[in-house]
Amino acid sequence: MTARYYSFLLLLTFSTTFSAAIAQSKADKKVATQLRADITYLASDSLEGRRTSTEGERKAGDYIVARYKTIKISPYKSDYKLPFHFVYGKEIAAGTQIRIGNTSLQLKDDGFPLPFSASKHATGDVMPDILEQGNIWLVPLYTNQDQSTDPHFEAEKFMYEKAKEEAKKGASGVVFYDNFGGSFPPAFDRHSEYEPLDIPVIYLSNTTYQKYFSAATTDKGPVNIDLNITINKAERTGTNIAAYIDNKAPYTVILGAHYDHLGYGEDGNSLYANAVKEHKIHHGADDNGSGTAALMEMARAIKKNKKLRNFNYLFVHFSGEELGLYGSKAFVKEQGIDSAHFAFMINMDMVGRLNDSTHSLTLGGVGTSPAWNDVVDMAGDDFKLNIDSSGVGPSDHTSFYYANMPVLFFFTGSHKDYHKPSDVADAINYPGEVAIIKYIERVVAKMDKENKKPEFTATKQKSTGKSSFKVTLGIMPDYTFESGGVRIDGVSDNRPAIKAGLKQGDIITKLGDIKINGMQSYMEALSKFKPGDKTNVVFTRDGKEMTLPIELSK
Repeated sequence: MTARYYSFLLLLTFSTTFSAAIAQSKADKKVATQLRADITYLASDSLEGRRTSTEGERKAGDYIVARYKTIKISPYKSDYKLPFHFVYGKEIAAGTQIRIGNTSLQLKDDGFPLPFSASKHATGDVMPDILEQGNIWLVPLYTNQDQSTDPHFEAEKFMYEKAKEEAKKGASGVVFYDNFGGSFPPAFDRHSEYEPLDIPVIYLSNTTYQKYFSAATTDKGPVNIDLNITINKAERTGTNIAAYIDNKAPYTVILGAHYDHLGYGEDGNSLYANAVKEHKIHHGADDNGSGTAALMEMARAIKKNKKLRNFNYLFVHFSGEELGLYGSKAFVKEQGIDSAHFAFMINMDMVGRLNDSTHSLTLGGVGTSPAWNDVVDMAGDDFKLNIDSSGVGPSDHTSFYYANMPVLFFFTGSHKDYHKPSDVADAINYPGEVAIIKYIERVVAKMDKENKKPEFTATKQKSTGKSSFKVTLGIMPDYTFESGGVRIDGVSDNRPAIKAGLKQGDIITKLGDIKINGMQSYMEALSKFKPGDKTNVVFTRDGKEMTLPIELSK
C-alpha cells in the first residue's frame, strides 16, 4: 500500500456482531495452504522485496504468470505481462561534472547539483569568501552556527529561493557551500517539487569548502569553477500482469492487487529507522503478498464456478503501486478502461492481518454505488466492518474510481510491521485471509447473479489537511505527472474547475498571468487569488491548447 495516500484514509465504523473464531472446512484449509505457499515465495529473500523495475519484480511476475497457466486462465492480451514506462523523479545525468581549478569533484561526497538546477554549462573565476562577484556567485548555506544544527532548517527551500533571487540579480550560476559543517547536510532530492531555474545551481560540502574557499586559501587568488550540469527525468519500467476469463458478456469485472513492494527501501518509502544503513530486505508479505495471493485464489475460484457467466472477469496484478499508483494509472490509460465496458473494480491490498480478537475489516469505496449497501450486509457475523465511503484511497482502486467505475477496497488495517523488513509470511493470519476471500466470492456471485451493471456515484474527497490558500480549483493533481504543468487526476463536484469545464486528463499550464510548470508554481499561483476573483485558465486537452474563464472560490 502506497504511503503517499495512507495517512488520508479516514474511517467510520459500522458495527456488526462477529464470531469469536472463524471455522475452517477441509476446503478452506487447502486454500490456506496455497495462500501460505504463495505468500512465502513472494516474501522470500530471493525476491529482494519486489521493488519495481528489479529482478525481484520479474521473478514475482514469472511466478504469478505460472499460476495463471496452471489454472488455465488466458492472458488479457497476447501476453500476460504488460510493461509500462514512467518518470520517477529526477536524476543527475551521466557526464555531469563540477570542476574547481583542475580538480573534478566526486559527485555526492564533495558536492552535487541541486534538483532545480538548469541543465547548462557555466564557468567563471571567483574569489574565496567574496560573494556576488563575477558571473558565478558563492553563497553560504547557513547564516549562523545554530542554524547548522537545526533539524528543522529547510535547506532546499532556502537554496531554491536564494538562487532564484540571485538569478534575477544577474548570476549565471550559484554555488552554495556548507560554511559550518552542518549536522543535517542536504542530499539530492529526486522528488523535489521545486521547478528548474534558468541557471546551474550546486551545493558543496564543508570539506570541499574548507579545501578551496575558506579563509586559509584566500592567498591563492581567484579560483576557476566550471559547472557542466545535466538533470534528467528518471525513467523506469514496471510490469503489470493481467489474465482474463472471456464469457462474451457485455461488461467486465476487474479484480486487482499490487504485487510490488519496497525492495531494500531505496526509494525512501521505508518506515524502518535504519533502512539506509542496514540495507535490509522489505519482504512485503502483507503488503501486498497477501492481496496478490488472494487475487490468484479468486481467479481460481471464479474459473471453477460454472455459474459465474454473466460478466467477463479480468484479474490484474499491478506494479509501481508503492511509488504512487503508477501501474494502475498506466493500465487504465493504456488499456482504455472506461465505464462503458467495465462494471466495477474490487481491490485487495493488505488483507493478511485480520485480528482474531476484533475481526476488524475495512471496506472502502462503499459510497461509489448504491449496490454496495447490500454488500455491507453480506459480511454476516464474520467481520466487524470499518466503512469508508470514498472512492479515493491509498491503493489502486483510486485509479478506477477516477474512470467513473464503482469500486470496493478490502483492507485488514495497519500494523507495526508496515513498510518494514518485519512484514514476513509467518505473521499472516491465513484462516482470516480465507474468510475475506470467501466474503469477496459472495459479493462476486451476488453481482453476477443479478446480471446488472451497478450504478456509479461520485463520493466526497476527503481533505488531506489544512490549506494555506484562500482559494482552490477543486482538482486532484496527478502527482506522478512530471512533463510540465499540472495534470488533473480528478475534479470535485460544484467546484471552480468543473464549473469552468475542466476535465480529468487536462494539463493546466497557466492560471491568470502565472505560468504553471508544476506543483510549486501551481501553489504559488493559487496564493495570488482570493474567493470571487475571476481569471482565465490555460490548459491542454488531447494535445490542443485551450482557454476557459474561471471564478475562484474556497
